[in-house]
Amino acid sequence: MNANTGFVDMSGRPLDVLEASLNSVVTVQLKGGEEYTGTLTGYDQHMNLVIEDEDTTIIRGDNVVSINP
Repeated sequence: MNANTGFVDMSGRPLDVLEASLNSVVTVQLKGGEEYTGTLTGYDQHMNLVIEDEDTTIIRGDNVVSINP
């Protein structure tokens, strides 16, 4: 996230974008059309995601269509 503008630089590699979005609210769209919105609290090299809201949700990376910070 750019400290001056508050925006995440989307021009980097996917894992760089995830790193910049860590501890920010994101919306994740899955292959089946489901969407999850919450705080991105973790990820790994396979783009498996940990999203926290009222509950903690772990999303397998190969189900992710898009992540919007």
